[in-house]
Amino acid sequence: MSHGQQATIPAAVAELARKVTDASERIRPFVTETQVEQIEGLILSGVVELFFKLENFQQTGSFKLRGASNKILSLSPEQAAQGVVAASNGNHGLGVAAAAKRAGIAAEVYVSMQVSPSKLRRIQEYGARIQRIGNDPLQAELAARAAASAQGKVFISPYNDFEVMAGQGTLAVELLRQLPQLDALFVAVGGGGLIGGIGAYIKSAFPKTEVVGCWPENSPVLYESIKAGRILDVPEAPTLSESTAGGLEPGSVTLDICSRVIDSSVLVTESEILDAMRRVRDLKGWVIEGAAAVAVAAFVKNAESYRGKRVAVIICGGNASEKVLEKLG
Repeated sequence: MSHGQQATIPAAVAELARKVTDASERIRPFVTETQVEQIEGLILSGVVELFFKLENFQQTGSFKLRGASNKILSLSPEQAAQGVVAASNGNHGLGVAAAAKRAGIAAEVYVSMQVSPSKLRRIQEYGARIQRIGNDPLQAELAARAAASAQGKVFISPYNDFEVMAGQGTLAVELLRQLPQLDALFVAVGGGGLIGGIGAYIKSAFPKTEVVGCWPENSPVLYESIKAGRILDVPEAPTLSESTAGGLEPGSVTLDICSRVIDSSVLVTESEILDAMRRVRDLKGWVIEGAAAVAVAAFVKNAESYRGKRVAVIICGGNASEKVLEKLG
């Protein structure tokens, strides 16, 4: 599916791109500028000039620290004093907990029963309070937002927040500085915060770059919602891409942005995700999480279409759960 290049940049995209630029300056002292590495041997060499942007080496092990840091650094003194509430089964919770600890403010993180023990332990190690609610991430998210509202605290959404999206988009500011003249960029999609922020900046700075959204077939919620033009309740099956799983909050701001910045979409199977994880481990010795492998798998599936092109894949994180590591073998 292709949404086509935009001839002119929509106002909402241009505004988000400005927020990304501001966020880049704001959070620079607090996040790692992750390296870009040229990758040879993943597919037949010489076919594509391939690069990985390595957010698995970000503090907390994923890109989520960027959005959480930008949101927390954007709070008023009064808001900061109240503390913040978030909902996450892992990476976002880690990002919020770490950013809150650094800022010296209280954080409470709602998790669902699906949370992995290792991620739960790491969130707690940053000093965040944990609330266990519901059987899936969306239930925890809705409960957290309601609790924040009742307590007069700021709720930090994993994706449904322009400041969070802008923070995630700072990855693209670094990437275009590190890799000018990029032909295509592959990004895993869950709630749309990462690809929304990245895509807004890229469409403003270098609109010829193709932004490729990558989904697990077992959890294509935003993919189906973009096709329908409204947020849908899409049935999901278990996926190795735990970080992108879960439904979309009603009214999410990511739907409109992602509809405008995603040029093409790829869906991958669970076996393709697992194969991508194994390829990266065998080639580089890195254990990447399932969401990162979704983007790798999408590239591998379509590599022939990018012959002679310069392509980057976002390795969005390296925090694989125990359950996923068992399947990796």
